[in-house]
Amino acid sequence: MTLQDVLSEYGQDFLDSHKLSPHARKVFSAILHCRTAVLGAHRCVCDNCGHEIFMNNSCRDRHCTLCQTAAKELWIANQSQYLLNTNYFHAVFTVPDALNPVILQNQEKVYPIFFKAVSETILELCRDRKFLGATPGITAILHTWGQNILYHPHIHCVIVGGGLNKTGKWVESSKKFFLPVRVMSKLFRGKFLNYLCKLDLCFSGSVEALNFKTNFTSFISGLYNTDWVTYCKPPFGSPAKVIDYLGRYTHRVAISNHRIISMEDGFVTFSWRDYSDSNKVKLMRVTAVEFIRRFFLHVLPPGLRKIRHYGILAARNKKSRLALCKKLTNTPKHLSIRDLSLSDILARIFGCDFNLCPVCRLGHLNKASPASVTA
Repeated sequence: MTLQDVLSEYGQDFLDSHKLSPHARKVFSAILHCRTAVLGAHRCVCDNCGHEIFMNNSCRDRHCTLCQTAAKELWIANQSQYLLNTNYFHAVFTVPDALNPVILQNQEKVYPIFFKAVSETILELCRDRKFLGATPGITAILHTWGQNILYHPHIHCVIVGGGLNKTGKWVESSKKFFLPVRVMSKLFRGKFLNYLCKLDLCFSGSVEALNFKTNFTSFISGLYNTDWVTYCKPPFGSPAKVIDYLGRYTHRVAISNHRIISMEDGFVTFSWRDYSDSNKVKLMRVTAVEFIRRFFLHVLPPGLRKIRHYGILAARNKKSRLALCKKLTNTPKHLSIRDLSLSDILARIFGCDFNLCPVCRLGHLNKASPASVTA
């Protein structure tokens, strides 16, 4: 059972009762037609026996549940060369649920300030000598869903447990996390709300949205008096654990196919983890139209980068800065992604040869020219 199956069976019912933006419509169409004849096919030829096969094209949309494996593994292989021989920590920044309707209607404006407030909070506190006195590296990943697929925007951060100080020396953090959660929460809250008040926000549609517009000042004041949930998880055991974590979080979509249990009589049943009940795995049954509605709450604005790097991992002068950090932390040399093909990467991870010819079992299937044909 896949998301594509649900869209194929009940997608038109959803479109008849819900309005999607032009971008979301493209995502809908891409997922619906992924690996079908609608998107055409490409011809692969064995370099040993000449056997030919035609394979349907993937949509490669970042929201598609069928298209993330290759992109994820390539990204992880590339990022693994930037790992350092040091501790790594995991922090999660969330906003109060009362903000969800505001963010949902202003995603293109609010997501950037979300990243900005998170990164500035971590970097500012880490540069303080009371905590670290250096600039660490941060990989920030935006997620917009909870286990029940409802809207719940939050940012996961993988933070290097150390950094470069002003004199170019490496400063190692303690094995316990070096930033107090309460201080981090208050600073993040202040930065986020300060940036939010400077935005030209849009409110339309529901009575609830119009109430935000007319009572926005008092609404913001109430948020200043609310405790914001920012928490830190236990440190990773090793850099290898960081890669395992990144693999599970970076290219994840709102729901993966293995969580969709059944689809019948207009209802979809999926598994979810109830964090409020000892992380028990439970089943949830909703109408197919509601299931699709929940999924499309998480379609990101076009061009928005959901994974961002800061501090010593920022793009500017990254190569020379990381070379210095590796030297100072005695990090062994890592094989570059440029030395590996996608087939090599997938074969190393899953232990099998993905493009081995099914006929001769000696040669490999490679794209022929022309690369694609029309269905």
